[in-house]
Amino acid sequence: KRSYQKLRSMEKPSSSSTAAFTLPQFMRAAQITDYGTDLDKLLSIQNNVPTPRLGEDTPPAKFDDPMLLRVLSVALAPGDARVLSGMTRELQGPPSFPYTPGGDVCGIVMAMPDEGEKDKKKKSGKEKKYSFGVGDRVAARFVNKPMGMLGEYALVSPAVCDRVPDNVSSDDAAALVSSGTVAVILADSIQEGDRVLIYGAGGGVGSHLCQAVRLKGASYVAGVGMDAVRLKEKPICCDEAINYEKVSPLDVKEWQDEPFDVMIDLAGGMWPTLREHIKRTKKPVVKPASKGGRFLTVNADQPTFEAHSVWAILKIFLFPALWRAFYTRYSLSRFSMPKYTYAIALPGTSDIATRTFSLAAEKKIVTCLDKRGPFPFTDDGVRDAFRLQRSRHAKGKVVIRVAEEDVGKRSQ
Repeated sequence: KRSYQKLRSMEKPSSSSTAAFTLPQFMRAAQITDYGTDLDKLLSIQNNVPTPRLGEDTPPAKFDDPMLLRVLSVALAPGDARVLSGMTRELQGPPSFPYTPGGDVCGIVMAMPDEGEKDKKKKSGKEKKYSFGVGDRVAARFVNKPMGMLGEYALVSPAVCDRVPDNVSSDDAAALVSSGTVAVILADSIQEGDRVLIYGAGGGVGSHLCQAVRLKGASYVAGVGMDAVRLKEKPICCDEAINYEKVSPLDVKEWQDEPFDVMIDLAGGMWPTLREHIKRTKKPVVKPASKGGRFLTVNADQPTFEAHSVWAILKIFLFPALWRAFYTRYSLSRFSMPKYTYAIALPGTSDIATRTFSLAAEKKIVTCLDKRGPFPFTDDGVRDAFRLQRSRHAKGKVVIRVAEEDVGKRSQ
């Protein structure tokens, strides 16, 4: 059994919240009692949830080497709604009910593995060095499964965590640590002068991706979403925007006459639609692979899917992606279809979070939260946040504020 530094008398001048700290036996946390859709029945805030303890409790997402946070803000993601639905219960389900949802979090570090454990890892060559410690405000994305974070305290993985700059709020950090990082990774595929078309441009990833591709030198950015007016306003600033409920982006003549270099699908299902449209009209809005055209996606063809085995996941995600990647590179399809890339994996390190937070601190990327939030940490607040996330019509990230941060305690 691992030994950990005791959670008492933890002094650090930069944060009084950790001074002379004693971990409470119980905490307030969101609890989900079963799979389903009736949020009023299944989801509530409870006051008597056992506080997680290092060395005694295993994170419900089953990752190694956790550290303890006092939670400030939690951002929801599609995975939170998927776990609640039970549609992937064998793969992403909680160990037991009730469980605490939430995967992307910002908070104050209260405890990390002790020096004895560090020494053992150093001798074995497995020591990990982090840029933060007790008392620092950090943000972490979920590992394995989105669960365990929506409470006053949480066990998080330090491997995918980084210190939050002083001028970035906790709400913003929770939003950026997952969706912002995905946007930054996708933007790495953009080349100077590219014309870029983004489906799902108004969501959590899309709102930040529109900004990130501009930083990479995109010459023209068009967004597709329900609120075309918002997509042309700051900070998203698309050159053009289309409401897909009113106009089909694939039929815009100006885009057919001057096709895009890159199409990015954040909504899901655009590849089959694009292929059928090109077969039917021979007027693509994106260049073929032979002329440098690229298609990027982070979703399956069906954004809401059901899978109860690894084989089912492979059929949904891996096999179609491999086939499409092959035939758009090595068959005659490369003369009509863009090069297909399925970009799914985030690195298992904090490097991308560091880059993303730096861009936010420099005001090069502005965090986009849905204006209906941040939602309060109450029964109604958490339920409303889950309803909005589940609707897939959020305008930016859905964030729940668990605790107020003392802004005066950090530098401005």
